[in-house]
Amino acid sequence: MPYEALKISTPNPVLSWANHDLGADETKMAKNVASLPFVFKHVALMPDVHLGKGALVGSVIATKDAIMPAAVGVDIGCGMCAIKTPFIADQLDGKLKKIRQEIEAAIPVGFNENKDVDKTVSNWQGWSAFKDLHTGVQNLQTKAMRQMGSLGGGNHFIEICLDTENQVWIMLHSGSRNIGNMLAQCHINTGKQLAKLVGNKLPDPDLAYFIAGTPEFDAYWRDLQWAQNYARINRDVMMERVKHIVEKHLAGGKPTKPLLSVNCHHNYAEKEVHYGEEVYVTRKGAVRAQEGDYGIIPGSMGAKSFIVKGKGNHESYCSCSHGAGRQMSRNKAKLHFSLDDLIQQTEGVECRKDGGVLDEIPGAYKPIDQVMANQADLVEIVATLKQVVCVKG
Repeated sequence: MPYEALKISTPNPVLSWANHDLGADETKMAKNVASLPFVFKHVALMPDVHLGKGALVGSVIATKDAIMPAAVGVDIGCGMCAIKTPFIADQLDGKLKKIRQEIEAAIPVGFNENKDVDKTVSNWQGWSAFKDLHTGVQNLQTKAMRQMGSLGGGNHFIEICLDTENQVWIMLHSGSRNIGNMLAQCHINTGKQLAKLVGNKLPDPDLAYFIAGTPEFDAYWRDLQWAQNYARINRDVMMERVKHIVEKHLAGGKPTKPLLSVNCHHNYAEKEVHYGEEVYVTRKGAVRAQEGDYGIIPGSMGAKSFIVKGKGNHESYCSCSHGAGRQMSRNKAKLHFSLDDLIQQTEGVECRKDGGVLDEIPGAYKPIDQVMANQADLVEIVATLKQVVCVKG
């Protein structure tokens, strides 16, 4: 489905790939962002768009000489990682439960962290720049080292999937853990204080911004890039551990080479060229989809997921959706669904089926097939995956 321009009066148009009308709060949020003086050309909304903080989740915002920390969000660099393994479905027979238990033992979830720091983690070159990060996080280096290679909570997950050719894939979703969150909070607070100081009348305090060339902008940009790199390495560390577990059960521990590897952010900002101009592109719940870019669009824990290749659609700033998108808040999902619903909706998946993950029930998300149909002009589907094991954060 090509985009539609929202019928709202703003200095910059809002183009939407969603097939549903925005609610009053969502419309207001889109309007607030599109009214900012430094927004470039237009705001693009992906098909999984829903309410966020300051800016909608599923929005792509290009800006000239300014950036909004709250629009990037607190889980800086959150994203997906997937590898296609040389294994096939039959090799998994009778091993799913054991694989799930070993993944849960090897990778801390929720607020947990690793007891020891891996050599791969301590050797990461990014640690040498830690002393240059915001003063508010200087006491967190040990914690950041212990959390690298941990999943986190909420909608973060690790899955073993099968594609339509019965090939085994490993896929996971995670971000920059506590360190990314704390860095984001530090800079969001600075932005709000600055706005107050200069009497800046913002449509929403969460849209406080930094102007390029200022010390505040430079400090945020440096910390942002660091946290984005941390998030990417965090996913790589976990992927390596899961790969070892799968190889142990399916190849007698013999190392294998992935047939395809993808690692992409969906909460981040980068400097890019669009319409011939250099701009800052913030993707809040969106994946870069330049021509030939590989991306990952997961469904919920009982639905299909997709490996995609970008078509380089300029109206979307070469972006696509980052998942199905919630259609129900976490609290609403807990009230609306029962454990029986969860068991039914995750049938055939080796995963937790308790009250702790009820807010992640597939029914709380938009139908992924509809979301994919809406972005046929943004990406082509390379592989369709269905999970057989799911470890939730």
